[in-house]
Amino acid sequence: MAIDYGTRRVGIAVTDPLQIIASPVKTIAPKDLPGFIKDYTVTETVERIVLGYPLREDGTPTDLTATVDKLLDKLRIDFPAISFCKHDERYTSILARRSMIQSGARKKSRREKSNLDQISATLILQSFMEEQKWAQ
Repeated sequence: MAIDYGTRRVGIAVTDPLQIIASPVKTIAPKDLPGFIKDYTVTETVERIVLGYPLREDGTPTDLTATVDKLLDKLRIDFPAISFCKHDERYTSILARRSMIQSGARKKSRREKSNLDQISATLILQSFMEEQKWAQ
């Protein structure tokens, strides 16, 4: 599972059991994230949650980085059976927007921020999975 965390919306993506392709799931409010993970893990196996880690272009922390660090600490306590990791999320919003344009998404759909958050989470997860394959 991947999480693209924002102060207004949280994009969620998951992968298939063989970890071949990432797919968007939904966008939720930040306050609903722990409940969503709890409910989701009742019916689905989640080995790891990849949290998009916000960094500036030069690799320094953003205003949101400390918030994501605190969230990660809380999630590790709330869900000790799940492995958590951070993954650089730089450029995912730009890539998500390009992906929507290339896929032929209508302008109205591209303006819908929740769609962008889901695709960003999908890109974070796909990037993480590809990185893991190269590391092996």
